[in-house]
Amino acid sequence: MDKLTTVEGRAYPFGMKNVDTDIVIPAHWLKTISRTGLGQGAFEVLRKEPGNVFDDPEYAGSPILIAGDNFGCGSSREHAAWALADLGIKVVIAPSFSDIFSGNAFKNGILTVALPQAAIDRLLEVARTDPIHIDLEQQSVTTRFQDRFAFEIDAFRKHCLLGGLDEIGLTLGQGDAIDGYEAKVAQERPWVVPAVA
Repeated sequence: MDKLTTVEGRAYPFGMKNVDTDIVIPAHWLKTISRTGLGQGAFEVLRKEPGNVFDDPEYAGSPILIAGDNFGCGSSREHAAWALADLGIKVVIAPSFSDIFSGNAFKNGILTVALPQAAIDRLLEVARTDPIHIDLEQQSVTTRFQDRFAFEIDAFRKHCLLGGLDEIGLTLGQGDAIDGYEAKVAQERPWVVPAVA
């Protein structure tokens, strides 16, 4: 997982409320176990509409998505986070998120930022013309127009995102402690240590 410290760029001014994971990535895309290629199916139903924000060249490659309340509701499919990541989205800003989606996003290196609706409205306005800046260390979302919105984040999630640590990375970070424990067990209870052939 890549480290996430700051993200700056244009944002998709999406704003839709109650976007469930089936809208993020339709069920027929779930036959894969690969995390790549799902960006093509992200928001497929909405992308069939002419003039949709996801196919607007002005927002192509935007690392930020600004959404409405209750983003990521519905089923618990991790493919929704995979699709967003494959689309290049690193931060989703909304008034609220489904707990399961928020957890899946975090485990896949995507920051979810919950802000009040008034802040979302302002960011939707700015996103139509200018970039937005997110600083995870400072826990702030800012614009070049002096807008500054502070957000809360769980300390553990912040630590993991800043360090680019997923579950495997966290475990590998404990390598010395694991080696020490295994050496202690081998000395105290050698019968549990498998014999090397």
